[in-house]
Amino acid sequence: MIEILAPLVIFVIAVLASMIRVVREYERGVVFRLGRLIGPKGPGLFILLPVVDRMVKVDLRVVTMDVPRQEMMTRDNVPVTVDAVTYFRVVKPGDAIGKV
Repeated sequence: MIEILAPLVIFVIAVLASMIRVVREYERGVVFRLGRLIGPKGPGLFILLPVVDRMVKVDLRVVTMDVPRQEMMTRDNVPVTVDAVTYFRVVKPGDAIGKV
């Protein structure tokens, strides 16, 4: 009886552990249920159905991206070097994942 019950208990514990998700304060979790967008969930602890639900974490902090240095010529043949940095921040996590 124990040899049948032990693997079953281990399987149930593994499934329950895979259902629990933690989303930090600076993140939001966008939940999809069977491929359909349910919506963003705030920070905290969430329980998801193992096969049915899928969650994508979105970082809400400001992200900086370095644009590589580029050289170009102006209309009056003066060489110009451009070096840039872009900043972006996600405001609506559901739109950032679902509409892009």
